[in-house]
Parts: sequence; structure tokens; C-alpha cells
Amino acid sequence: MTEAILLVGGQGTRLRPVTVNTPKPMVPAAGVPFLAHQIARAAAAGVTHIVMATCYLAEVFEPYFGDGSAFGVSLEYVVEDEPLGTGGAIRNAARRLTGGPDEPVLVFNGDILTGLDIAGLVDAHRAVDADVTLHLVRVEDPRAFGLVPTDPDGRVLAFTEKPQTPEEIVTDQINAGCYVFRRGVIDSIPDGRPVSVERETFPGLLASGARLHGVTEDTYWLDLGKPESFVQASADLVRGVVSSPAVPGPRGEALVLPGAKVADGALLSGGTVVGVGARVEAGAVVAGSIVLDGAVVGEDTRVTASLIGAGASVGSRTVLDGAVIGDGAVVGSDNELRAGVRVWCETELPAGSVRFSSDR
Repeated sequence: MTEAILLVGGQGTRLRPVTVNTPKPMVPAAGVPFLAHQIARAAAAGVTHIVMATCYLAEVFEPYFGDGSAFGVSLEYVVEDEPLGTGGAIRNAARRLTGGPDEPVLVFNGDILTGLDIAGLVDAHRAVDADVTLHLVRVEDPRAFGLVPTDPDGRVLAFTEKPQTPEEIVTDQINAGCYVFRRGVIDSIPDGRPVSVERETFPGLLASGARLHGVTEDTYWLDLGKPESFVQASADLVRGVVSSPAVPGPRGEALVLPGAKVADGALLSGGTVVGVGARVEAGAVVAGSIVLDGAVVGEDTRVTASLIGAGASVGSRTVLDGAVIGDGAVVGSDNELRAGVRVWCETELPAGSVRFSSDR
């Protein structure tokens, strides 16, 4: 198996303000754009040609990844003028594929971190001669996902997208966002219009008698759609809870990138990342957080499970707990921001102006 389509066209609205200036797959996690981890893992599994399906801020991908040679793959870029949905994006990107109609094509989303055995998924696809094979995972609360019940042999029986009633919850297996398509099946997706692979393509294939196979693998899996999930994913990569060849340093409690300065007496833990040129001043305690390039964390500040954007500044004695600070924002000293608070890019909060707030 040598080819893949990587879906990276979404706007990442749930991650704002992190994604105001940067598309979600390019937001740094564990020191590099999140997309670098996916490409590195695909390359390690034997993928040599990836077509990247882009739309939102499409111009930022190629300058970083180039032709892919630095990552051990050949990369091509397809830009959607208008969002085409998951199925439409797959169909649009397929024109750059080179394999024959029976060759497998890996398709994966740019906002899922998983420990999936990619090569094993392709092997399972070949073994049962499936038209499409889906990676499935089990979750405690499946209501926010697409349910995919299977028979004992793994044959997909139905699709229920985001069930609304208890009667609809017939399984805890959900669509995990990684697929293997028979190349010819992709050509059956309508061209030139928005198509949902979850709501239209898969149910349509099932109704037509196509063989859809599900592989349920109990492995690390995290949807990075929300800020708290993104921060957790970065921390888990740094700590080695889930592996990636792209992490630019040894696994441990913290990753400090070149040019960053951490003062004596500052404490970093929980998989924290301190970006290039960032500063963490004396007495600061930063746990399980992302401090992006050029940001500043002031003296005696406490930062937990938070993301501080590029060039942002957080003043002395401030508390951040589950907060997101946008690029270039200035949070004055003696503030307290908790429980999902988001400070927009370039915003300035005066010293002591917020003692506690929440968006919940």
C-alpha cells in the first residue's frame, strides 16, 4: 500500500481563536504542526504518496511540507475553491492518485490522533477483499459520533450519524475517521459537489451491496476538535502515551524547543511544550500545557492544561486553568482565567481585570 489522501480542509471553528491564523492541522502539537505526526506515522507504515486535500488557509501547507521528501513521502496538494465535505474532498483529491482500480487507498482526517496500526488496517482490507474498510473504536458515550455496528465477522451492518435517542444507540463502536478504499470505489463518489462520506457515501454503498468492513482496534484515539483535546494530545505525545516519529526530542515531562528560555526556579511538567523563542519566568509552574513560539509566561504564574498562542504574553501571578490565549494577546498580571475561557488574538486584558470566568 503506497497511496493516501489526507483531509485537512476544515476551518477548525471549535478551536478558535487558535485557528484564526493557522488551520487546525498546522497548529503545533508536541513541538511541530500536528499534521507532521500524521505524515510521519503514515510514512512509517509504508505510505509513499500522499495527496493533501486542502481548503481553509490552503496556502500555509506547502511552504512547510514542500514535496514531502524531508518526511520520506511524496506530497501533492489539491485545493478546494469551496468546501466539498469529506466525500467530495476524497473524490476531488483522487485525480492525483496513480494506482489501479483495485489498489487500496488510505484516507485519514487531519484532526485525529490515534495509535492505529495503519499497515494492519490495510492488511485486513486486503484479507476480506473489502470495498471500504473502516477503523472503529469503542467509546463510553457515542452520541457525538457516527455509530457503526458490525456482525461477528466485521461486516458493517448500518450507519447512524450522531444518534439522538436511546433506541438509536445500538453499539458503542464509532467511525474513527480512518478508512481504506478500493481505488475504483472512490470514482463512484459524485464529482464537483459537496458530499458527506458519513451521511451519503457509506450508507449508499451499503445499500448497493458493497462490502464494507469494520476493524475495531482498542488503541489510543482522540478527536482534536476542542482546545482541551488538542492540549491533551500534545501532552500525550510529549510524554510518550502515544508515539510519533515526529516529536523533536526525547519523551518526558516537558519539551523545550531551541531558543526557548526557562528561568531557574520555573517548573514544567505533564508534557508541557515551550516553543521557539518563548520565555517562562522564575517561579512559574506550567503543567500539561502548550506555550507557542515567542510567548511569555510571567513570574509566579500558574498555567494548567492551557494553550498560549504565538507571541502572547501572560503577566505575573496570573492563573490559567483550561484557558486558551490567542496569538499576540496580552493578559495582565493578577488575572484568573479558568474552565474554557478563550482570549481572542491581539486582545489586551488589564492587570487584575478578571478573577474568574467561564464559557460553560
